[in-house]
Parts: sequence; structure tokens; C-alpha cells
Amino acid sequence: MRTEFTEEQLQRPEIRVAEGILRTCIHCGFCTATCPTYQVLGDELDSPRGRIYLIKEMLENDRPADEKTVRHIDRCLSCLACMTTCPSGVHYMHLVDLARAHIEKTYKRPLMDRLLRRVLAMILPYPGRFRLAMLGARIARPFRRLVPDARLRAMLEMAPKDIPPVSRNDDPQVFPAIGTRKMRVALMTGCAQRALNTDINDATIRLLRRLGCEVVIARGMGCCGALVHHMGREDDAQAAALKNIDAWMAEVNGDGLDAIVINTSGCGTTVKDYGHLLRLHPRATDAAKVAGLTLDVSELLIKLELPEGRGGLRVAYHAACSLQHGQQIKTHPKTLLRRAGFQVVEPRDAHLCCGSAGTYNLMQPEISAELKTRKVATLEATAPQVIAAGNIGCMVQIGSGTEVPVVHTVELLDWATGGPKPRALCDWPS
Repeated sequence: MRTEFTEEQLQRPEIRVAEGILRTCIHCGFCTATCPTYQVLGDELDSPRGRIYLIKEMLENDRPADEKTVRHIDRCLSCLACMTTCPSGVHYMHLVDLARAHIEKTYKRPLMDRLLRRVLAMILPYPGRFRLAMLGARIARPFRRLVPDARLRAMLEMAPKDIPPVSRNDDPQVFPAIGTRKMRVALMTGCAQRALNTDINDATIRLLRRLGCEVVIARGMGCCGALVHHMGREDDAQAAALKNIDAWMAEVNGDGLDAIVINTSGCGTTVKDYGHLLRLHPRATDAAKVAGLTLDVSELLIKLELPEGRGGLRVAYHAACSLQHGQQIKTHPKTLLRRAGFQVVEPRDAHLCCGSAGTYNLMQPEISAELKTRKVATLEATAPQVIAAGNIGCMVQIGSGTEVPVVHTVELLDWATGGPKPRALCDWPS
């Protein structure tokens, strides 16, 4: 794609990055075939190619974002299926992140939009606040039909029936390996996950310890920064990243770390990109070090040689977009589930998003609901006894549309190799 940035514009680091990405695009349109929003809406401007045109025009003319551009950028899930499909290697993720930062700086959203985005940024990254918010949403849920804003109704409808008790395993501490220590790893405990489902981290710790890992919950660790990053709030995203970098580098420089393991793939995609996020920051070297140490839990389990198990159930595997497209991890979870004794089946159109996408199901509820309906239908068509996924957002989204139990992959692996039965399966006639 030809660009027409001026020499003065190209002195700005973000414009140099944008130009490099834009020039790789050849207008082929392959991305339209795998873009969920284009599949639902059929609008060229709601495809990656269309959004690239909008971003190019906005940045080249160095103008503030307008309502049209914001509307179509906001509809992007950041599922990154386009990056998997693109034959030219267009790094759409970095381009749309630059566009969102430009929008945040130059566009004044309507009052309700500003309030909702601020509330989400103030609540979701903080487990304690999130728990209180979910409690309030449960109380208000019976009155959701009286709420005029569809986004507020979506927030009330997503409130879980049960809020799990706080797990003390998420507190800063060190869990010794069982038997001979093979590795020393830091586990990222997440933020929303700590409020929504404490069983995931508990299962991860049990499984890694049995496989010879000393597991560290680093003091000072917090949210990965993905939520505010996708809102275009660059300073907030960098602040969150630096907090984690401080926590993990303290361990690296202390007793050392062989890996930073993440069991929420949305967080993993962000942490693996810390090197880019902080490329111009004085802590760029540490950011790159942390990014290089980061592994999805499935990558680590493949290295640790998970023993064979006796799972026995028919499992429909849902590939989270942040795992299959963001991190390009496609086979490890299925390989591990089969090794643990499960029969693994996959739905049709497994590359398409379920509609969760961080806060997307709250901010774009109509499109998200359509994607959820499609995803649940394809998963249920495989006649599974359980649905497995590697991302808490996907689990909540899919679980709100089906009666089939939805369980994190690591919970199933833990159970099949000696851990307790996942809570979601205890009352299920499997």
C-alpha cells in the first residue's frame, strides 16, 4: 500500500511504525474471509482492510478521529484472525492499537461512552472492586429490562450466579515443587480471573508442582494492562506493564525464573508484546526480557512432558483468538488433552471469535451476542460432554449461552492426572 506521510510526520515514532505496517498491505482482501465483524455486518469498513483504509486516511491527514472512524474501529474485536490469514504479514494488532491511542487523544466520546469506559477501567483490573461490582450487578439483575442502555443491560446479564470465595493461593508466596525441582516459574494470577473463577489458578499450581515446578506468585504483580491498552489509554497500559515487570524482574534478579506462565491467553498475548509496548521506554530491555520469558501454560506443559491420563470425556475444544491468532498456539492444548485421555473434537469455523474479546461483549453487545450464538451452535453440534477453553473471557461468554459445562483446559489436565474433579463437572451427568 502506498503511503504519503511527510518527512515531518515520519519523525514521530508511532507514524514510522504505522507506515511500515501500512506498506505491507497489498489490498488482497483475504482478511475479509476470516473477520467476524465482516461476516456479521457485511460492511467493508467493518473488515480489517476497510479499517486499514480509515486508519491510513486519518493518520496521513494528521486529523482528529471522527465519529465514522471511531464507530468502525470500536467494532473491531482485536481477535487477530486477519493476521493469521494475511499472506503479506500485515501487523494489524499494532496498527489498530495506534489508531485507538490516536482516537483516545483526539476524539471526545459521548458522555455515556466516557463514563462506561472509565468505570470498566476502574473496576475490571482490580479483583476486589470487581467482586463488589458483580455483587451489585446480581442485586440489580432482576430489573435489567428497565435499563435503557443495551450496554448496561449486558453488564447486568453477564453477572454470574455465584461469586467464588477468595483463594489465598493468589497471595504472594512460593509453592515448592513436589519431588525434584525442574523449573522455577512465576504464575500470573490475572485480575478478572481471580474474581470470576479461582479454580483455574488453583489447578495450575497443583499441576505444575506435581510436574516439578516451584511456582512463584510474585509480590506487586497486577493486571497485564490489556483492558486499558485496547481503550487506547497508552499511559495506563504502560504503567500496568511496568508494575508487572518490576515484580517479575525482582524474581529474575533474586532466585531466578525459568519462565513466566500465563493461563489466561488474553493476558499472554499482551505480556508477550511488552517489548513493543515499552520499546521507547528506559525499561525497554527489562520489558523485552519479561516478554521473552513468558509462556502460555500449554507451552510450558508441553516442555514438562505431561503424563498420560484417564480423562475419558468427549471434549469440544474452543480455541481462544488470543491463543490461536495472538500467540499462534494451535496444537498444544489439543495434544495435551488427548495425552490426558480425552476425546477431542473441534467445532466448524474454529477460527472465528466467540464475541467475548475483553470488554467487547459489554461495549458491543449486539454483535457479541450474534457471535456467541454462532459459536455455541457449532460447539454443541459436536455433541460434547464438556467444552474446554484457555481464556476466562471465552469461558464466561460461551458458558452464558449453553448448558454444557465450560472448563479451563488446565483444570481438565489436572483432574486427569491426579487432581480433583472440576467443580463445573460435579453436577453434570457425564
